[in-house]
Order: sequence, then structure tokens, then C-alpha cells
Amino acid sequence: MTQTVKMSWDDTVLPFQLDASDIRGRVARLDGVLDQVLAQHDYPSVVEALVAEMTLLTALIGQTMKLRWKLSLQVRGSGAVRLIATDYYGPTEDGAPGRIRAYASYDAETLDTEAPGFDQIGNGYFAILIDQGQDMQPYQGITPIAGTSLSACAEAYFAQSEQIPTRFSLAFGYSQEADGTDGWRAGGVMLQHMPAAGSHVTPEEPQSEDGLLSAADLLDSDGNENWNRANILLDTVDQLELVGPSIAPTQLLLRLFHEEQPRVYDTQPVTFGCTCSPDRVRQSLSIYSAKDIAHMTTDDNEVTADCQFCGAHYSFDPDTLGFEAKAPIENDSASR
Repeated sequence: MTQTVKMSWDDTVLPFQLDASDIRGRVARLDGVLDQVLAQHDYPSVVEALVAEMTLLTALIGQTMKLRWKLSLQVRGSGAVRLIATDYYGPTEDGAPGRIRAYASYDAETLDTEAPGFDQIGNGYFAILIDQGQDMQPYQGITPIAGTSLSACAEAYFAQSEQIPTRFSLAFGYSQEADGTDGWRAGGVMLQHMPAAGSHVTPEEPQSEDGLLSAADLLDSDGNENWNRANILLDTVDQLELVGPSIAPTQLLLRLFHEEQPRVYDTQPVTFGCTCSPDRVRQSLSIYSAKDIAHMTTDDNEVTADCQFCGAHYSFDPDTLGFEAKAPIENDSASR
């Protein structure tokens, strides 16, 4: 595969459908996006891996976001890894890339850098939030931490909140290619079983020990057969096939699902992007009184704020902040 062809699939999400199985899915390839996301912070490797997995999940799930919609994934736990948060911003116009940012919070004193990261999340929840824009009610769905990975949490979320059987197969890590270039690479496949037109299956009582619904609880016998067959095929995938770059996503789909009649759609490019700005910080502080602003003011007579996602640092003249501002914004000599 030529370098040009390799680059054409970097940082993209390819939607597809398996016509013989009533299954839709997506293939994602991330490299530059993941490098930029992780470069914003100096995370321990165990935290980097969790952020990489969450970013890949976000790209796969976020591909369905309409123009200017925002998708957020959050994991909050009681362990050393307290928070993993990602945002996916839908394209601003047709053909534009989706934008992804990610952030993690952890307790450095209790984090075990030699232990698996997921085990250090502890008890908590996995959440998906969708913001459809101004004057629209945001959607929020929450499920408990489940399984042994973040992808398992996402699968449990779709089963409980959306009642859609969902499967992820992901691979990610820091790699070095034959030409000497190195960096983070990630790739994955997402499968979702869609009900046939006009059909409806009432979920049965969960059969799993944790009391959560599974695909078997959501599908009838024909759907379950199709779903199991597609999952068996997906189980044959190799990690190098997922992350590439020598195998294109279209080739991967033919290798795995050629008998399921795969049909591909237009790819969605993705890029790293943060929406923080001085105006947004000012807006977030506009609800505070002069007394509140005074409590936030440093000894250098500044109010400062840092973006958790991209690390941008902002400083402001306190007299220009809050709903009791004493001076116009134009008088603010502080800067980013």
C-alpha cells in the first residue's frame, strides 16, 4: 500500500452495513488525532491507554452526530482513575471533519502504574450526553461501570439505554513503523444489530449475573443467529488489521464479512479540536457576583482559568468579570 493510500485512511471513520445480517457498523483509524489528544498532558502510560480507548470509542460513536451536535462520553469512578471525559463536535458543515478532545483526572498517589488501568476506575458510571444545540433539551444516559474494559461499558450502555446489541473490537498503542516514524495508532470496529422494519422484540429479563441486558436478551432467534455469526467473524480480526496502516478499512471489511454483503458509505474525517476561548470562559464566569469574583482573584490581581482538555491558560482583569463588572471588557489587559 502506498503512503498516499495509507494517509487517506488516517483519522477517518468509515460507516458500513452488512446487508445479509441487518447489522450496521463503523471502522475507525486514528493516528494524528490520538497523538494530539495525548500530547496535551503528561499522563502515565496506564492512563494514556484509557484515554486512547475512550477517544477511539468516541470517534466510532460520534460519527452519527449531525452538523454542530456535540457528543460527550464520561466515565467517573471511585478509584485512582477518577474521570475520563471526551467530546465529539459534529462537523460545522458538510464535508468538514468532526473534532475530538479528551481529558483524564487521576490520583497520582494511589495510581498503580503497573496494574491494569480499568481496574483502577472502581465503582462508578459510564455516561453519554448529546447536545443538539440551542433551545434543545440535552439527552443524557447513564449506566454502571460493567465488564472489564471501557468498550464493555459502552456495550452495556447501548444494551440498557438504547436496547441495541452493540459490539466493539479495538486495538491501540504506541508503535514504530518500518520507515522510522512513531506515534500512537488506534483502530476499531463497531457493530450494531438493527431491528428489521416493522419488527419489535420486547426485552426479556436480564440473564447475566450483574443484572444487565445482553444481546441475547434483546434479539429474536433469527436476529440472534445473525448477530452471533457476525461476532464470530469479528473475533477472527488481528490487532494489526485493526490499526493498519497496511490494510485499508475497505479491505478489512471484505476479509471479515465478505459473505455478509458489506456496503460502505462516505468516510467521516476527524481531527483534534478544542472549543475553549476567552469569551467562553467569560461567559462561564458571568453568573458570579463581584464578591465571588474577589474570592477567585490572585495576589497579582488576576482571575485565572485553565482548560482541562488542551491546557490553555487564561487570565483576566477581575473588574471585567461577573454580572457586577466594574469595567468594560475592552479595558482588560489580561490575555490567554
